Amino acid sequence: MAVLSVNLNKIALLRNSRVTGVPDVLHFARLAHQAGVAGLTVHPRPDERHIRASDVYALADLMAPWRPAFEYNIEGYPDARLMRIVTDIRPEQVTLVPDPPGVLTSDAGWRLDETDHAIAAEAIARLRALGCRPILFTDPDPAIVPRACQAGAAGIEIYTGSYAAAFRQSNLQGQGQALLAACAATAAAAHQAGLRVNVGHDLNLHNIPPLLAAAPAIAEASIGHELTADALESGFLPTLAAYRSALSGN
Repeated sequence: MAVLSVNLNKIALLRNSRVTGVPDVLHFARLAHQAGVAGLTVHPRPDERHIRASDVYALADLMAPWRPAFEYNIEGYPDARLMRIVTDIRPEQVTLVPDPPGVLTSDAGWRLDETDHAIAAEAIARLRALGCRPILFTDPDPAIVPRACQAGAAGIEIYTGSYAAAFRQSNLQGQGQALLAACAATAAAAHQAGLRVNVGHDLNLHNIPPLLAAAPAIAEASIGHELTADALESGFLPTLAAYRSALSGN
């Protein structure tokens, strides 16, 4: 059974379009905890276009009585700014992404070539010393798994955006089926190597079931954009319940 980590970036993005503080990120964090999800995810980008550094610290204060059972997952590129934040907060999980500054969204995984490997391995060693679980954001490619192991990662987060896009177009015909197979093969290789298997990007109530059926080793899904869109129609708490049910295989 996979668990749900609720990504609050889009709540913060909506909040940032006004100066009223509405919607309140901390309020939605409380609702997520109330709903019984596994934890929260934030990605504090340098431009602070959605989650701000101040939000990351405020959420840490809010979550202090709930952790470690309610996990905090901080995503980002391992520059000095991110490493300072995670050193202060020591979240249960840190998902390292290879995003350059200003990128719209995380849409490619670590190549883990010579340059990537040095950056990732150094950050992973620091995260392990802090007691954080280091996860590498990767493309759906089983060949990346040995390199993730060599870098010292505790797990990978498989980028599912391409799979989701193909699913929207073809509902698992042609390219969609091939990308689903790639996600499943990567998850199986990672699980066999002893790595935790997370997934994320554009997952929703329609494309989650076939993904879980093909890749039962998935431990966690970090979901924000599609979940927030569904919540606009169905309400936040019912949507969280629906996503928890989908990830549990029900």
